[in-house]
Amino acid sequence: MTTKELLYVKTVADEKNISRAAKKLFIAQPSLSQSIQRIEESVGTELFNRTSGGLTLTFAGERYYHMAIQVLKLYQDFEMEISDINNLKTGRIHLGTTNHLGTLVLPKVLPRFHGLCANIELNIREENTTVLEQLLLSGELDFALMHAPSDPTQHPQFHYDIMKRDPFVLAIAPDHPLTALAETREGYPHPVLDIRLAAKEPFLMLHSSQRIRQITDDVLRRAGITRPRIAMTLRNFETTQLLAAKGMGLALVPMEYSSITPSGFPPVLLSIDEKYHAYWETCITTLKDGFLSKADQLFIRIAKEELA
Repeated sequence: MTTKELLYVKTVADEKNISRAAKKLFIAQPSLSQSIQRIEESVGTELFNRTSGGLTLTFAGERYYHMAIQVLKLYQDFEMEISDINNLKTGRIHLGTTNHLGTLVLPKVLPRFHGLCANIELNIREENTTVLEQLLLSGELDFALMHAPSDPTQHPQFHYDIMKRDPFVLAIAPDHPLTALAETREGYPHPVLDIRLAAKEPFLMLHSSQRIRQITDDVLRRAGITRPRIAMTLRNFETTQLLAAKGMGLALVPMEYSSITPSGFPPVLLSIDEKYHAYWETCITTLKDGFLSKADQLFIRIAKEELA
């Protein structure tokens, strides 16, 4: 039993299709099919159910799959330890980040890191926070550059190394009646609106797998808005701001992101009272018992310096 065989079974199980798995593994489909058959012969039982709808794991296949994940993670940790021994002369970093945060941070961090460790391979996954957490749990990422949840204690398997905080603001149409109810307060960048006054207003939301949506839900819940009116659900925070400016609804967005609105007709931005904890925190997320190589640690240190 080799790591290659373990990877073959895991990939076929993940893809549920020999053809897709072969493409992902960069091998010929017949070769992969033969390898799977040899593995099944070696363990003395079938690992997959072959159906017209694709491949599914048998009970034995499920046990093999979970074992493969554990062994491949052990092997990955071993590779990272060898990288340490080689004093960063070779190695690999499996890094995850959200799409927009990667755009903001990676151009600052990568040139510095590459200048110090040109031979370290970087494998970067850009996904939403929900997927990044799943990839961390499965051992496919060493760490992730993302935003922490409102209540980290609800995610005890992760360690969140907080680097900076960014408040959320309310994007609203310039002629919306609620703008007249906002008041200027010291210490806030924009006039402050009590979010409870928006209880009956329609909201423009992102999808539930996105951290902006999760923070928004928590803020509204603290304000007693447990069942907000959702006008529409989108994936792009820029679009929500443009639609808010047109009076299609209200949108909660991070203040740092509010400056990235296409030119034309921007919304009015209102601050939210701090008692609602309307903010998110940029962080490095790792498994609490996870191993970080020297290359990982160096990358994280540079990221912290750039975001300080």
